[in-house]
Amino acid sequence: MLGRRTDGYHELESLVAFADVADTLTLELGPTDGLEMSGPFADRSGPVGDNLVLKSLAELRRHVARLKGGRFHLEKNLPVAAGIGGGSADAAAALRLLARANGIALGDSRLMAAAQAVGADVPVCMDSRPRIMRGIGEVLSEPIDLPPMPSVLVNPGVAVGTREVFGTFKGARVGPSLAGVPTKTGALIELLEQQDNDLTVAATACAPVVGEVLAALRSAPGSALARMSGSGATCFALFGSREQAETAAQRLANERKNWWVQPSAIGTVSGKT
Repeated sequence: MLGRRTDGYHELESLVAFADVADTLTLELGPTDGLEMSGPFADRSGPVGDNLVLKSLAELRRHVARLKGGRFHLEKNLPVAAGIGGGSADAAAALRLLARANGIALGDSRLMAAAQAVGADVPVCMDSRPRIMRGIGEVLSEPIDLPPMPSVLVNPGVAVGTREVFGTFKGARVGPSLAGVPTKTGALIELLEQQDNDLTVAATACAPVVGEVLAALRSAPGSALARMSGSGATCFALFGSREQAETAAQRLANERKNWWVQPSAIGTVSGKT
């Protein structure tokens, strides 16, 4: 966190990477727009009219005349208000589907303008490639070819509001500025050990269970690094092998029945549209 701007937003500097677990979004072209949801977290996603998928459609219509739309179906596999950018990734997927259906190139400036208008984290999700995100999300580095690192994602089933966490945040940046991010796993973990998520203290104040999740991940056999994602409450740990990650995930899932626990790979991975 690089400080607060005069407009009230915070200047960010974040390494954004992607996991191989995702929501799934499809589009059926037609004269009537809509959104249907299914999946384990569909009932926690709030009013359909407030979903970023439909907001993406409405925003792109402001930039593209006679845009063809239709009915979306969202399989909501990721926790809601979890700090892992699930809603932003859904919005970006909606824009990609609409671009494909309307013959709009992914590099079209109208597409990125719509992404920025929908949400600060949407632009970096447009191609799901690791980058450094700065400003309020609109300044993106060139893609970084990170290795897919075995990991475990854990959400304790507590929704943490981004606004609440930022409102509680009083601290300053922890660790040096991100620069020259290495693409080898060992060197990358060494860099990340010097960094922390500046919002962790604030998120833990809002939801003390965040501290429990981090402690559980750090104590898991084979855990090389544990951090909170975004503004929480989801946390992740990196492991030396997929087998270690899967073993740790199984153990945590058995011990914490009410936690969402997911073995994964984080880095340069293929997501779902």
